[in-house]
Amino acid sequence: MSKGFGFLEKFMGPMAKIAQFKLVRAVMAAGVASIPFTIVGSMFLVLNILPDTIPALQGIFDSSVFRLQDLYMVANKATMGILALYFSIVIGYELTKIYADEEDIDINPVSGALLSLFAFFMCIPELVFVDGRFSLIQSISEDEHVINGWRMVGDGVSRIGTSGIFTAIIMGVISVLVYRFCVKHNWTITMPDAVPEGVSRAFTALIPTFVLAFVVLIINGVLVALGTDIFNIIAIPFGFVTKLTDTWIGIVIIYFLIHALWLVGIHGANIVDALVKPMLLSNMAANAAGANIPFAGEFQNTYVVLGGSGATLGMTIFIAFLARSEQLKVLGRASLGPSIFNINEPIIFGLPIVYNPFMAIPFFLAPITTASLAYWATKLQLVKPIIAQMPWPSPAGTGAFIGTGGDIKAVILAFICVIVAFIIYFPFIKYYDNKLYREEQGNGNNVNA
Repeated sequence: MSKGFGFLEKFMGPMAKIAQFKLVRAVMAAGVASIPFTIVGSMFLVLNILPDTIPALQGIFDSSVFRLQDLYMVANKATMGILALYFSIVIGYELTKIYADEEDIDINPVSGALLSLFAFFMCIPELVFVDGRFSLIQSISEDEHVINGWRMVGDGVSRIGTSGIFTAIIMGVISVLVYRFCVKHNWTITMPDAVPEGVSRAFTALIPTFVLAFVVLIINGVLVALGTDIFNIIAIPFGFVTKLTDTWIGIVIIYFLIHALWLVGIHGANIVDALVKPMLLSNMAANAAGANIPFAGEFQNTYVVLGGSGATLGMTIFIAFLARSEQLKVLGRASLGPSIFNINEPIIFGLPIVYNPFMAIPFFLAPITTASLAYWATKLQLVKPIIAQMPWPSPAGTGAFIGTGGDIKAVILAFICVIVAFIIYFPFIKYYDNKLYREEQGNGNNVNA
């Protein structure tokens, strides 16, 4: 078993370095920053579809709530409908701040955020290159509405919603790198010390803004001349990854990686979530529009890892009340409160699960099994897909009910996942409990002797 952990350390060690990449940290920060907006926007969407799940509410909602529908759905459109803008701003801000702090460069995070937004907006209008001339697309028909290059959909401008997140990330990176390059090479306007700091900062960003404008114009021009644009180019690799996450094997790989990292002491959820968060949000928006994608929103904390990474809720309840070992019993009771809210670091490091050969197999097997159950239940339309974002610490069943728009079968599935995970853990934790109990009894006998 020690050879197995050695292999995992060698294989997963580089993944820990990925978590320290400046870009990954910035994307992680953007995902965290978007949480309140996605939750608030999702709640109004849930309100809008509750009668679809609970038909008895239809008449009541028609005569009351739905009279306010166009008003309250503005909150949804101002969150999920422009999510790429939030990512653009936070990526620019966080990445600039990281470079400023770690490389001691005089670059301002607010300027970085605005440059990122500027570059992203430059990529949104759709153009064509015909007869040696660049032209904004104009197309108004039953199938599409493109006005001066701006494609309109039900939620507003199409490219500033979840479909634009990946482009926002890429343009944010380009913007900050251009800004950093200009400042490092003194391509800036330096103002006298007597000039107020705000004015001086604005002039410092002036030349980088010009340079960035030309860089983005060149990128856009070349791509449009070739018959495409940056949105379509970025959609190729990210589209492949997104399709992979819509497969069962893709889900298995994701949860294998998360828990392999945890086993060697690396916070696997933080690393992998930073990479898949944009896809989860995009899939959730697609589900709200009528798709049926299992891996969406808080899929992980709704079904897969109830109780925390490894899906340890059932096991924690067991050791809290039924363990023979005093060590496990005390740990279980101390960990029970956090586990209800999907926080289980006390279990992972206190049991411990990290580097523990007795618990490695169920720690892999339980979340992969629960992910598989949730994937196929959603894919086969036994439960409704997740269409609303819930806070990740939501207790078992709560996230499933609200996240699916009130599907009671999703609540049942969540508790089935808890039970199945416990069944997988039971023989292993029982063996480990007996082992610790014998050791405690042996130590007690030695002390008495």
